[in-house]
Amino acid sequence: MKKLLYLATTSILCVSCATVKTVNPNNNQIDISHEGHKSYCESIPRIYSGTSYCFCLLNSEPSERVNRGSTINNIPLVAVDAVFSVAADTVVLPYTIFTQANKGNIEVN
Repeated sequence: MKKLLYLATTSILCVSCATVKTVNPNNNQIDISHEGHKSYCESIPRIYSGTSYCFCLLNSEPSERVNRGSTINNIPLVAVDAVFSVAADTVVLPYTIFTQANKGNIEVN
């Protein structure tokens, strides 16, 4: 049972790139952009930061060109990552609550 739990946790963390990227950012700052298009977000909370990161990617400057490589059946990959980020953010919730209380929000460049 422990091996199955370990495997599930590792799989979730490997798939949810946004959570891995935002759990412990350098200098309390993170860059949120896709193909040179900046996000309109100014900061994101540490609690459920991976999910917030995904929503900030969706809330970015509009793109004139559609990149077909970043969708599956017209669903953006960032939306798929958001689902896995919710699970991974829940796993690291005790840590992110502590760091949110001590360091505050993550600044977006």
